[in-house]
Amino acid sequence: MNGVELFLLGRTLMKIGEEALPTEGIGQHSTSVRTVLIVATDVRAHPGSAVGEIAVRTGLPQSAVSAAVARLRQAGAVVTEPDSRDRRRLLIRPAPDASPRVAEVRSAPIDAALMTALGTDDPERVARVVALLDELARHLSPQALARLRG
Repeated sequence: MNGVELFLLGRTLMKIGEEALPTEGIGQHSTSVRTVLIVATDVRAHPGSAVGEIAVRTGLPQSAVSAAVARLRQAGAVVTEPDSRDRRRLLIRPAPDASPRVAEVRSAPIDAALMTALGTDDPERVARVVALLDELARHLSPQALARLRG
C-alpha cells in the first residue's frame, strides 16, 4: 500500500461511515457530517474551547466550526457557556449526558452500509470486514492524528 492508496481507502471508509449514520428527521444542514464529527471529536479532546481555538486545531474555517457547534447543541451533544474572561466568546464542552440523538448516532451499526459498499449480502464477509476495521481502529485511534500534527 502506498500513500495514494491509503488516502483513497480513508476516503472510502469515511463515505461508508457517513452512509451508516442515521439521518432520519434531522432535516437539511449547511454543515457536513464530516465537519460535525471533526468538531465533536475536538470538543471531547479539548473541553472548554472557543470556536476559534477549535478552528485552529482542526484547520476548519471558523464559520464551519460555528455551524457544527450549532448542530451539536441542537442534538444535545455539547453545551456552551460564556467565557468569564471575555463574555463575547462561548466555551464549548461535551454535554454531561448523552441525548437520545447522540446515543442513536453512537450506536448506529455499520453492517448495512458495508453490505452495500462491498456489494454482498454475505453476513460472514461483512463480519470479517468489521473485525478488521475494529483491529485497525485499535491501532489508529483519533490520537494518531495529533501525533501526525506533532
